[in-house]
Amino acid sequence: MCGICGYYSFKKEISSKNILAMNNAIRHRGPDDEGFWISDGFQSESFSGNDSTQRIKEIFPVLNERNSKIALGFRRLSILDLSEKGHQPMLSDDGKITITFNGEIYNFKKIRKELESLGYQFKSSSDTEVILKSYEEWGTEMFSKFDGMFAIALADLNQSKLILARDRMGLKPLFYFKNDDVLVWASEIKSILKNEFITPQINWNGVYTNFLFQTTLAPETCFQDIYSLEPASFLSLDLNNFKTSEEFYWNFPSVKNENITEDEAVAKVDQLLSESVKEQLFADVPVTSMMSGGIDSTLITAKSKPFKSDINAFTISYQFSETEVENASLLAKKNDIDHHVKKVSDDEILNQLKENIQHFEEPYSSLEVLMNAAEYAKELGFKVVLSGNGADELFAGYSHSLKLNKWLLMRNFNFVRHFIFTNDDFSKKVKNYFSQDGMLDFFRQSQVGMKPLEAKSVFAKNIFNLIKTDLNDKKLSETKNYYGLFEYDMKYSLSSHHVFRDDLSAMKYGVEFRYPYLSNDLIDYVSILPEKLRYNGIQNKPLLRKVSEKYLPQEILQMPKRGFSFPLAHFIKTESKVRDFIIENLNSLKKRGFFNTDIIDEWWNNQKNEYDCVKIWQLVTFELWYQKYFENH
Repeated sequence: MCGICGYYSFKKEISSKNILAMNNAIRHRGPDDEGFWISDGFQSESFSGNDSTQRIKEIFPVLNERNSKIALGFRRLSILDLSEKGHQPMLSDDGKITITFNGEIYNFKKIRKELESLGYQFKSSSDTEVILKSYEEWGTEMFSKFDGMFAIALADLNQSKLILARDRMGLKPLFYFKNDDVLVWASEIKSILKNEFITPQINWNGVYTNFLFQTTLAPETCFQDIYSLEPASFLSLDLNNFKTSEEFYWNFPSVKNENITEDEAVAKVDQLLSESVKEQLFADVPVTSMMSGGIDSTLITAKSKPFKSDINAFTISYQFSETEVENASLLAKKNDIDHHVKKVSDDEILNQLKENIQHFEEPYSSLEVLMNAAEYAKELGFKVVLSGNGADELFAGYSHSLKLNKWLLMRNFNFVRHFIFTNDDFSKKVKNYFSQDGMLDFFRQSQVGMKPLEAKSVFAKNIFNLIKTDLNDKKLSETKNYYGLFEYDMKYSLSSHHVFRDDLSAMKYGVEFRYPYLSNDLIDYVSILPEKLRYNGIQNKPLLRKVSEKYLPQEILQMPKRGFSFPLAHFIKTESKVRDFIIENLNSLKKRGFFNTDIIDEWWNNQKNEYDCVKIWQLVTFELWYQKYFENH
């Protein structure tokens, strides 16, 4: 787990000050080592940096000011092969192929054996070297072989190519900027913004989808011309003509196996999840499990015990989370697991509020507890944390999925919206409900961000006229059943939202989150199950609950679904410091001319329920985002 960055300047050589500044911007991602590689497209040289280990500094000179067309930067968080042999950028034996890689390939030992049988020899025990030799053998076909999470940048001087790639689910982020002169990429946008070619500009289309969906829908970001490389894809750039092409190497299996019985499915999911847990427990550093107290994370923790008898677990406690903490403690006691509980006080949230919000690279509709979780894991001495993230998307865990059948029936009456002429709150709600024409609309409604009419009212007219409000290009297959919703949950709720937040939260403290629910085999298997086994419209996660019965106590199985996030509405009502913080930032925002000040005042003065505060918070976090990335750039 690390941070990567780089650029290719097509028309002229540029100073290595660029790669030094870019790499420094993501120092938090890899405090253990750093490295650089620069080239004119023909000849190349490797360098160490100020934060490199002493041994690496003895091997490579420290990079000062040099000019080059291509530069790769790397920050290392040592998880596997802690020796200098795992150092990056890593070069092929002939020096013509160079790789930087962020993530973990869980099946790398199996692939290594296959490569050894083909005659390849290895100098290290790292998964990075396995990727490098996989490329030499299979080229870009290697990506579909990897089970894990990865963002890869690879320079192939033999074929005059640059390749950027991302794992199936987009668990590791990779952003890029391209114009006629340069391609720039990095694990975080804040690194890209350090390149001399880039002046940050707002992408209002990205802001619009962010307000509607709680996250900007990939491949767009809130920055003009900066894109998120899509999950399960790779981008190839020809160094000679500067042309790019993007290819997808995997998609969800769409053919269902209707003959699988419930008993078979329960046994197979149980087996595949155990295999995934076992694989993801492998590390050369201590591993812990993050338990929220719900089914997903407690099941992962229970399944870890047979493979790692000294497995630790921890739980973050905050207001209204008492039941979750009790359940997590109950599971830990039942399985004789060393369990740590960290109580996060309101003051701790307040003290880090602005800094934590601005670490995210777009507006956000909540208060993120995951940063506190990552910080606590680091305090306890853990670099690797198992997470239950992904189970809700994979097994129909969200409450909105239970409303699907009702919506599929009610959408037949959507014509009534044309006969609602009143403008009170209830009429607006009814009109909004009957404006959900397709599955993307239904999914959007469930994300508790702004409604389209609310977004339209809050943007200043001159800004709103710049926005492309037609989201047809964001639609997926739109099948009128649970599978259609599953696609949106996986692509936009998981890939664009949850794991993106996870990565930024964890890597702020140099910690790696891993996701046993998101192994290749488990996703492939669950995707082909008949709908009746995965989704019944009555109870969330019916299949996973069956798997959990032999591992978890009834108290956990019967607990209602709750999100792992701080109670924002309560915080705003009870904390005068938070209200002052909001008023200060809203006043600053109103002076910018981006938004309708009357609507902002109306929203602030008329908060009737917990969802009303979400809209306010989205505006506050927009202001903080703007301050950080535009005013202070």
